[in-house]
Amino acid sequence: MITKKKCGADFVKVQQKPPSNLPVDGGVSGARPRKYCSLDGDADRVVYYYLDNDNGFHLLDGDKISTLVATHLRELAEMADLSDKIKLCIVQTAYANGSSTDYIQNKMRCNVSCVPTGVKYLHHEAQKADIGVYFEANGHGTVLFSEKAEKLIDDAYVSLIESSNVNGQTRKNLLFNNKILNALYNLKHLKDCINQTVGDALSDFLLVELILATRNLSVADWNSLYTDLPSRQLKVSIKDRTLVKTYDAERRVSSPSELQTAIDEAVKELNVREARAFVRPSGTEDVVRVYAEADTQANADGLAKKVCQLVYDLAGGVGVRPQ
Repeated sequence: MITKKKCGADFVKVQQKPPSNLPVDGGVSGARPRKYCSLDGDADRVVYYYLDNDNGFHLLDGDKISTLVATHLRELAEMADLSDKIKLCIVQTAYANGSSTDYIQNKMRCNVSCVPTGVKYLHHEAQKADIGVYFEANGHGTVLFSEKAEKLIDDAYVSLIESSNVNGQTRKNLLFNNKILNALYNLKHLKDCINQTVGDALSDFLLVELILATRNLSVADWNSLYTDLPSRQLKVSIKDRTLVKTYDAERRVSSPSELQTAIDEAVKELNVREARAFVRPSGTEDVVRVYAEADTQANADGLAKKVCQLVYDLAGGVGVRPQ
């Protein structure tokens, strides 16, 4: 059996670098950059990335997938005159990059909801919307259509076809010349291409490829929708993970009580508007996972290390103290 290491979606996302065996060539200057994606071992996660002409690495994770898919679906709904009847929501976790949340709220003007980490929380929240788009930052997710949304799309498409009183080649011409009908056609068939059961990275991959082709976007065009804030994920071993309690979709710590105050102070000391940090206990091992964002990679790294030290000191760290 051949085993590949340092190449899956989780490796690319957490380490923020390409697989170890990826050819390091950013492509010819002036040409579209070469597009790559990585899946995990059981193909339920997918992330995209590319190298620019200076071999700089650019990651397009679950947040980027969510915003691309939601943007496309929302525009189709608007063109189909259904935006007032179909409400779209993007569901995220605390790990979603702050820039993605800002883009969704202030650029897309779209509803966004934050829930605890775990697909079961995202899925249940997405079911509350007519169209619910959710992807964890690691690339695990899908799109859900309510029965109401599916019926509205299908009925509107059939009604417009029938009211046009055409068939054959004339209907084909109408499809491509009527903006509303074209949007309904694309919505109808796009939803039929989506696997609404979470965990199908191949289906998600094909969905992204279809949208990029439809919109004639390169991977760099897609990436330019917004710029991710630099971030860092680390972990700290502790004696008992059950002592760490969180609330507000895992963005705040309630126990140990002094830990949240210390994290807030560390963020405040950085004196950077974009800075934030949170911690959450692992669900499987005695470690606390640490996430930090800031305006620069150096600041994000420094904040993450500082929070790791706070966790070690205040939550019963074991082993060597983080440096």
